[in-house]
Amino acid sequence: MSGKLKQRNATNSSDASTTTVNEKILKECHSLYIESEKGLVKTAKDLGLNLLAPRKKITVLLIGNHSAGKSSFINWYVEEHVQRTGVAIETQGFTFVTSGRKRESLTGNATLHLYPHFEPLRQTEGVTDYLTTEISTSKQKKFSLVTFVDTPGLVDGDMKYPFDVNQAILWLGDLADLIFVFFDPIGQALCKRTLNVVEELSAKHADRMRFYLSKADEAGHESDRQRVMMQIVQELCKRPGLNRTGFDMPTIFVPSQSSKASRCANQIEEVCKDIEKTINQTIQNTLNSLEKDCDKVISLIDEKVNQDNLNSSYNFSATSKGIFLTILGVLLPVLLLVGFLASSASEQILESTLGDSMTATLNTYMAPVKVLWANIPSDYHWHVLAVCLLLSLVFLGLAKYMSRLRPRLTRKQRRSLADQRVYVHDVIKSRKQGLYSEYLKQSVADHDL
Repeated sequence: MSGKLKQRNATNSSDASTTTVNEKILKECHSLYIESEKGLVKTAKDLGLNLLAPRKKITVLLIGNHSAGKSSFINWYVEEHVQRTGVAIETQGFTFVTSGRKRESLTGNATLHLYPHFEPLRQTEGVTDYLTTEISTSKQKKFSLVTFVDTPGLVDGDMKYPFDVNQAILWLGDLADLIFVFFDPIGQALCKRTLNVVEELSAKHADRMRFYLSKADEAGHESDRQRVMMQIVQELCKRPGLNRTGFDMPTIFVPSQSSKASRCANQIEEVCKDIEKTINQTIQNTLNSLEKDCDKVISLIDEKVNQDNLNSSYNFSATSKGIFLTILGVLLPVLLLVGFLASSASEQILESTLGDSMTATLNTYMAPVKVLWANIPSDYHWHVLAVCLLLSLVFLGLAKYMSRLRPRLTRKQRRSLADQRVYVHDVIKSRKQGLYSEYLKQSVADHDL
C-alpha cells in the first residue's frame, strides 16, 4: 500500500495558480538554506553547526472525535472535495492535505519522502500504511501556505486502531504550528480518549491550541447550544492541564452544509484569521531565524580564522623553541667532546693535524673548556661525558615535544572561508533585508519603510 500513487483529475487548473508574496518569501528563505553550493545548511555543516531549513508552509493539526467536522472544514477551506465526510469514521489514518501543481494522492513512503521531517513517524509501528497525502491545486484563502493534517476520529470503547494513535498525534503535535480541537454538539465530544490527548498536548503546546464547537448549527436552539458548551467546558476544566484562564471556544459550522438558515453565530472566519496570523508570525520568525543563523555562521568563520591566526603564532613560537633546544642538544656534547680531545691531545699532534693557525684558534676558543676539564679529575671525565650525553638527549626530547605544531588552514581553505563569509554577509543577509521589505510593503506604506 505504501509508496503508491493514485492520480485524480484536478478541479482547478495549476496554470491559473499565482505565487503570493508570502509564499515567495518562505520559498526563497528555504532555498537560501538548501542551496547546494553556498547554502546556509552546507556552510554551517562544514563549520560543525547543524541547521534546519525552515518549512515553506505552516502545519495545522486537526483532532477531535469522529464526525466532528474536521474533514468538512478542510474541504470548505480548500473549496474542493479532497476529504471524505460522513457520520461514520471516514478518516482511519493521517491525511496530509497540501497545495501543489496537480491533483494527486500519495500514500505511505511517498508521503514521508515528500515530508522528510515526518520520517520519525516510521517508529510508530503500523502508521506508515495509514499515511496519505492529498495534493490539490486550489489557491483559495491561504491554502498555498498551509498543510493540514487530518487525524483519525477518536472514540472510546472497543474501537481498535492499527497503530498507537495517541502516540502518533502527540508526536505530530510537537511539529504542528497550530492545533485545532473540534468538539461537536451531537457526537462523542467528551470521549475520554479525546480529552486525554488534548490534555497531554495542552501541557506542552497550550499556546498553539484552539478549541471550537463545530457543527454548532446542529445543536438546536440557543439554550441547547449553551448547555452543550457548558458541559464541554465543565468536563475540560475538571482536568488540571486544561483548567486555565482565558479559555475560548468559538462556535463554527460549514455554511454550505447548513440546510436551513441558522441564528447561531458562525465564527468560522475567525479560524481563517488564526491561520493567517500564524502564517505572518511564521514568516517573521523565519526571517529573524535567517538573520540569526547568518550571524552564527559568520561568527564561526571569524572564530575559525582567528584560531588559525593563533595557531600560526603558536607554531612560530614552538618552532623557534624546538630549533633552540635542538641546537643546544647537539652542540653541548660536541663542544665538550672537542674540548676533551683538545685537552687530552698534545700540542705536537694538534699542530701536525690542524696546523699552527687552526691550533692557535682552537686553543683560544676552547680555553674555558680546557679549564673545566682541568678541574675535573681524570677518573670522572667519562662520567661527565655520559651526563652531557644524557642532557643532550633530554634537550632533544624537549625540542621534539616543544616543537609540536597545531593544525593550520591551507591557503585554499582560508580563501574559501573568506568567500563564504562575504557571501553570507553581503548576499544572504542583504537578501533577507530585501525579503523583509517585501513582506512589510504588504501592510506598510513605502514612505514608512
